[in-house]
Amino acid sequence: MASPYELLVGLRYTRAKRRNHFISFISLISMAGVALGVAALIVVLSVMNGFQKELRERILSVVSHVQVTGANGEMSEWQRVAAQSVEHPRVLAAAPFVQAQGMLSFGSNVRGVMVRGILPDEEARVADFREHMKRGSYDSLTPDSFNIVLGADLARALSVTVGDRVTLVAPQGIVTPAGVVPRLKTFTVSGIFEVGMYEFDSGLALIRMEDAQRLYRMDDRVSGVRLKLDELFAAPRVVRELAVSLDTDAYLSDWTQSHANFFRAVQIEKKMMFIILSLIVAVAAFNIVSTLVMAVTDKQADIAILRTLGASPGSIMAIFMIQGALIGSIGLAAGVAGGVALALNIDVVVPFIESLIGTQFLSREVYYISELPSDLQWGDVGTVTVLAFVLALLATVYPSWRAARVNPAEALRYE
Repeated sequence: MASPYELLVGLRYTRAKRRNHFISFISLISMAGVALGVAALIVVLSVMNGFQKELRERILSVVSHVQVTGANGEMSEWQRVAAQSVEHPRVLAAAPFVQAQGMLSFGSNVRGVMVRGILPDEEARVADFREHMKRGSYDSLTPDSFNIVLGADLARALSVTVGDRVTLVAPQGIVTPAGVVPRLKTFTVSGIFEVGMYEFDSGLALIRMEDAQRLYRMDDRVSGVRLKLDELFAAPRVVRELAVSLDTDAYLSDWTQSHANFFRAVQIEKKMMFIILSLIVAVAAFNIVSTLVMAVTDKQADIAILRTLGASPGSIMAIFMIQGALIGSIGLAAGVAGGVALALNIDVVVPFIESLIGTQFLSREVYYISELPSDLQWGDVGTVTVLAFVLALLATVYPSWRAARVNPAEALRYE
């Protein structure tokens, strides 16, 4: 532990006006480098957390936590499966669905879509389509109405709005003497939703479940049952437990399986960005080495005088370690303050930069998330702070050791 005089000398060396102004300049560069590295690391980790959170929320707003589908793509007696599933203590709700591919046409515009037949009241308990409606009504999907609710980008691609009539082409054909004729049905656009995920906004269409059963010739069968849980991260365990308790031949999957690539990619990118930006912090921290080496050379006479007054090599080493730690701490404090402020205001800073340079960083047509999200987690801030401080301390060891080895007689020979 440093004694009070060592602490006072180390602090004085840090704030004293040096004869060699180049050393002061290098000290400022070291502080600025540590600050920029720490701020960049905090902001990037916050943005990666934001992407992960936003991706999870947007996907799970339209994708169930757990999905039970028939072994051959169809399930009869879905009421029994739903009732057995709801008996699980973690399952909050269950909703049947019919899912199939189709093609929508309006005038000369044609788009392939994923058609999902739902019961609006039941579906609202496992998904949040009602909260994402932009125009029209989610509850317009009534029996025998042949209404359809489209994603915003899909409606834009087809150039349709609420009230227009579109033609849905089912892949199952009708055999006639003239050959196989595709099944066609005209639907009225009764609503448009926008969940903020291009995959769903551009390729999902909702219709009434009874209409889907009639169009795809499924009688009273469905594709499966969607489940909502009280804790989304418990989904893998719930799937394993339901696989044992359900007395039907079905395939169970959870959101971590159906969209595993999204979350795995974000997690890997977060780890890699942490490693890369940690190297930037390390480079900035080790600039302190050059600062202290020059400071030791500049202060050799002072070191020799302290040694002749009885200072031990350990005390000399402590003085310069305090000086280097203070340089790193100042840069670290500035970096943490700047990084936290930027991470908390990323939604203001990024639009300002976009408007300034006249471009959009995340295009809706390319990226699933078109706005840069941020989720500041104090655990990440603590990790970055500890890492940067440890690197700054390590950077002080060698110069301080050299200062402790200064020979007083040699240092004072030409003084």
